[in-house]
Amino acid sequence: MERRTFLTGAVAAAAGSLTAGAGSVGAQTAATPAAPKVAFQVDLKKTPESAQIKTHNRWHPDIPMIETFKPGAEFRVECFDWTGGQIAPDNSANDVRDVDLTKVHYLSGPFGVEGAEPGDLMVVDILDIGYLHDSPWGFTGIFAKENGGGFLVDHYPQAHKAIWDFHGIYTSSRHIPGVRWAGIVHPGLIGCLPDRPLLERANKREAELLATNPNRVPPLLVPPYAPTALMGQMTGRTAQTAAEEAWRTVPPREHGGNCDIKNLSRGSRVYFPVYVKGGGLSMGDIHWSQGDGEITFCGAIEMAGWIDLHVDLIKGGIAKYGVINPIFQPSPIEPHFSQYLVFEGISVDETSGKQLYLDAHVAYRRACLNAIEYLKKFGYSGEQAYMILGTAPCEGRISGIVDIPNACCTLAIPTEIFDFDIRPNASGPTRMVPASSVANVT
Repeated sequence: MERRTFLTGAVAAAAGSLTAGAGSVGAQTAATPAAPKVAFQVDLKKTPESAQIKTHNRWHPDIPMIETFKPGAEFRVECFDWTGGQIAPDNSANDVRDVDLTKVHYLSGPFGVEGAEPGDLMVVDILDIGYLHDSPWGFTGIFAKENGGGFLVDHYPQAHKAIWDFHGIYTSSRHIPGVRWAGIVHPGLIGCLPDRPLLERANKREAELLATNPNRVPPLLVPPYAPTALMGQMTGRTAQTAAEEAWRTVPPREHGGNCDIKNLSRGSRVYFPVYVKGGGLSMGDIHWSQGDGEITFCGAIEMAGWIDLHVDLIKGGIAKYGVINPIFQPSPIEPHFSQYLVFEGISVDETSGKQLYLDAHVAYRRACLNAIEYLKKFGYSGEQAYMILGTAPCEGRISGIVDIPNACCTLAIPTEIFDFDIRPNASGPTRMVPASSVANVT
């Protein structure tokens, strides 16, 4: 089947920037502008814990700034993958099964902006973003139920893994044949430091939720945990005390954080509320691409990478615009697809058949399961189909939230990412995918 993936001119032009920006393609000419100053550098041969400049994997108002920039500054930040190198590009999912989730995410920063004060908005432009030149690959994991799980954990409770190789702006996987698409590279996690009132308020509300079912598997949330905390440049007893109350990085909160917005790519802008003097901007968890919802939990194509940033301020911006959570302006650059198959789900539990009232969570789960069952007709395993939905630029929508009793959610899969025609026809589906599988636990 002819591939009909259409790209904007800017995406096509960016084919080199994914690698050239990382110093891996060709020599610069006199007309080529120099890359921004590298404000945070990572060495993938070392663990984050042994790095000279420490990352942080918790949020706390007292974490010191790595560096402070003037408004209008541009700089580059390198990032570990979200696990800090716990995943290898091999054919075993043992590492996904055994990931220590008390350590993640590894964040680069925090960075300050001169003049930033509580009540301001920090304006952050993502100028460019890509993978590190010595790490041209990424991974996707289905986490085991006892170690995080995923959106469809009751259907796929075991650990699995897929490795993706990057080719210019495209990616493909030996573990999931028959698909290929251009990346929408973005930071899954970016935000500013909270102040103490916000820290304490969130800790209180999360502790109250956890107390309702403290032994749930997967857990309701991840509370503060000091033993594996990295607190940036904090040391000694000060770091230990802060770690005992510091936020884990898994959920997004009012300051930003792990929002997993797939269109937050080159050319996007974010307006972050400032809570502490200087702001304290940090980022990490870079994704090659992701479907809406990142449904396998480690559902994006995770990677180590770099981000070029521009920072500015809007003084008093929180009050001026009534901001509570960050405001995101998506990237104008993305793959363009002309055809989708859209799968619908409604709020009827798939196991019990019970009618639920406007339950968008169940409705979206049903849409995902319907799409997976469809893709299995072409030879994909359930795990492979699950990973396609989590990693490809699929679009999830709440289509109806008022049509009692059924909320309606949809999941749109771009048909052009496949090497064959997945549209229904009178002849019925043909098995197109050779017998193969994602990496399993050995």
